[in-house]
Amino acid sequence: MNILVINCGSSSLKYQLINSDSEEVLAKGLCERIGAAGSCLTHKPAGKDQYYVENPMPDHTVAVQMVIDALTDKDHGVVASLSEIGAVGHRIVHGGEKFASSVLITPDVIKAIEEVSDLAPLHNPANLIGIHACEKIMPGVPMVAVFDTAFHQTMPPKAYMYGLPYEYYEKYKVRRYGFHGTSHDYVSKRAAEFLGKKREDLKIIVCHLGNGASISAVMNGKCVDTSMGLTPLEGLIMGTRSGDLDPAILEFIANKEGLTLAEVTNVLNKKSGVQGLSKVSSDFRDLSKAMDEGNELAKITLETYCYRVAKYVGSYVAAMNGVDVIAFTAGIGENDGRVREMVGQYFDYLGASIDPEKNAKRGEEIIISKPGDKVTVVVIPTNEELAIARQTVAIVK
Repeated sequence: MNILVINCGSSSLKYQLINSDSEEVLAKGLCERIGAAGSCLTHKPAGKDQYYVENPMPDHTVAVQMVIDALTDKDHGVVASLSEIGAVGHRIVHGGEKFASSVLITPDVIKAIEEVSDLAPLHNPANLIGIHACEKIMPGVPMVAVFDTAFHQTMPPKAYMYGLPYEYYEKYKVRRYGFHGTSHDYVSKRAAEFLGKKREDLKIIVCHLGNGASISAVMNGKCVDTSMGLTPLEGLIMGTRSGDLDPAILEFIANKEGLTLAEVTNVLNKKSGVQGLSKVSSDFRDLSKAMDEGNELAKITLETYCYRVAKYVGSYVAAMNGVDVIAFTAGIGENDGRVREMVGQYFDYLGASIDPEKNAKRGEEIIISKPGDKVTVVVIPTNEELAIARQTVAIVK
């Protein structure tokens, strides 16, 4: 069965067509600037040249139609007709407490996603637009919602409750939810398989380090804690997000700078993190270059980032009363040996150390700890699209 995986943003649409039997990516691409001037489609079929076309996309329905046209095109396509697409898997950012697993999309499911959209106002409405667009272009094709928050729904109350008046949880469901769940699920499972073990027998810490970053504690196959909270702003320092801070800082900065609460929150989401702290960039390649050139602030930024990662790892060792495997994944986790080394220098107490030669590898599955270490440190490239395709197949078959 061919599965179309859709990741819909407010003005973009990423997609992959995956053969679920071979798990081969038949094609992938991106629609950009939907609803704006200069909208375009970049389409890459397996074994063929990349195809690029500029075309007006006033809405996501037109974008989905362009994706279907590209997939079925006689020169650039990979399937003969729409009938060869067996199902669609949609990435949905927030499922609230309503969804602890992927589900077949029905009118009731759509309504439930709408009801929790105030928890992810930038993402869920866009995800819903993608669903409605696909329903219009592909009537009758089964569709599955795969939630970023679902994997973390196994967290116990002690891990997800905030120290706030309980009525805020009762009325508004203010609690920690966590994100990147599809990646944490895939990587923890794949790490166990890679090591020839069962996830249910292991205590695994997954460090998903990209522009957005989060860490999870996976114990006996279930998530027991994760670093992001009600929103993706909590937790680690990220590319442009501040991560954890004293909440009184919001009022302090608002008063000093004459900003509204919404404007301060925007600063925390889009102008903070390693970009704001370093004054250099949110790109870790730029940070490393600046550090090597003697930029002291870039050095402090990288040290602060890695220290925060190491502290979260330590807290999750405590939460699980031990750890067997630490896995690095996502853009930085998979490719930045310096960050892995700087985080790994805090692992001595665990009986784990980073092998410099193995750590120099980029983007491949590899054990980077030394033989005989008590804790195994691995790099596992994430594959959220494949995880979505697998979950879609499991629902529709």
